[in-house]
Amino acid sequence: MANKSTQLAVLGGGPGGYAAAFMAADLGLDVTMVNLEENPGGVCLYRGCIPSKALLHVAKVITESREASEWGITFDEPEIDLDKLRSWKNDVVSQMTGGLKTLSGQRKITYIQGRGQFTGPNSMSIETDDGEKTLEFEHAILATGSVPVEIPGLSLDDERVMDSTGALELPELPGKMLVIGGGYIGLELGQVYSALGSEVSVVEMMSNLLPGADQDLVKHVANRVKSQFVDVMTDSKVTEMKAQKNGIKVTIEDKDGGQQNKIYDRVLMSIGRKTVTDGLGLENTAIEIDDNGFVVTDEQCRTAEDSIFAIGDIAGEPMLAHKASHEGIVAAEVISGEKAAFEPYAIPAVVFTDPELAWAGLTESQAKKEDIDYELARFPWAASGRATTLGRSDGMTKLLIDPETERILGMGIVGPGAGELIAEGVLAIEMAATAEDLKMSIHPHPTLSETVMESAEVFFGHSTHIYRPKRK
Repeated sequence: MANKSTQLAVLGGGPGGYAAAFMAADLGLDVTMVNLEENPGGVCLYRGCIPSKALLHVAKVITESREASEWGITFDEPEIDLDKLRSWKNDVVSQMTGGLKTLSGQRKITYIQGRGQFTGPNSMSIETDDGEKTLEFEHAILATGSVPVEIPGLSLDDERVMDSTGALELPELPGKMLVIGGGYIGLELGQVYSALGSEVSVVEMMSNLLPGADQDLVKHVANRVKSQFVDVMTDSKVTEMKAQKNGIKVTIEDKDGGQQNKIYDRVLMSIGRKTVTDGLGLENTAIEIDDNGFVVTDEQCRTAEDSIFAIGDIAGEPMLAHKASHEGIVAAEVISGEKAAFEPYAIPAVVFTDPELAWAGLTESQAKKEDIDYELARFPWAASGRATTLGRSDGMTKLLIDPETERILGMGIVGPGAGELIAEGVLAIEMAATAEDLKMSIHPHPTLSETVMESAEVFFGHSTHIYRPKRK
């Protein structure tokens, strides 16, 4: 096929890639997007953020219907039509990815479905169903995302052993299911299957669930999980898996070396995600890879190859869709000749478990590790009127505050809707707001957002709904 040329080639169509392509097109560039899927969307829309949140909503409805008996309202146990549930989840995905295809067309972006790899600093080859194409470009943005991590030595060629992608397909509702990994993916999907009726157990190598988050927040999630799951095994690891007719035989070893064998109908392996840089033709460019497998970039998302930028998971932690999107916008602006850099003070993280867990800016564990001075203000949701009306007092809002300037350094929230509430913390940190600013900003009553204001009041020692005098 004759060569095609474009001003900007975007390799990858996830939240980073399509955000970059859309912004670049809006800024007047001729854009070509190369992606494996029929429509833009990437892992987030096809096999991650969106389908998992659809299923988590279903789990929430089921769980709340069961808990309503505490308020005097009793429902029968739900009848689950798995085919219809799966179809509804797929419809959500199709609607969103189809919408992105429409937006791509409206922006006159050339979309090529295929596998691209660089053949030089200004060219790539693309394998498509119609044969190989060649694309020449002035600039390119690498946005190929990440894939689930496999545990070395534990690979088992059996459909009953799933990664997150397989679990989201809802192949069946297993009687007994083991989740390997107590991180956000494992706990979110574990709660989905638990709500749908499976007996779920989780095994985690570290001593706590969600080991990357502040444990005073995590304990609320851990307490909930322990009441929903059959078994929560921390300080433990899976050393062997064997396929049997009656299930997957799993050998689990605790920190003292003791072992036990258990049989599960299905096993979900969810120990994280990793980038894949092989097969992208990076060796044909000057792009550099660091010791952790990430593409090295500067604050403008530019790689060591001047014409190529990298964004999202492949460009480093945190591996979050919204981080990728903002990096994509920065890269598009830089390529268009605008002055831009990716230098946020706060990138929010949300774990969509029940209860939700969210944080932004400085975490307490980070502050201790880096010896950063801070003061802490906590407001328990047991003192929140709105949380009480929801029957959910298992939450907390906390602030990390600079002792000298009283600026908000970080915010952490655990409880229903924490993912929505954390945005106020992001804004406060980015705008250099102080505890006084949050305290003086009138929040509506009764709402969960009040807990942010009252956390700031705790800092000054005069929160309305808890007695916590300021220490002299």
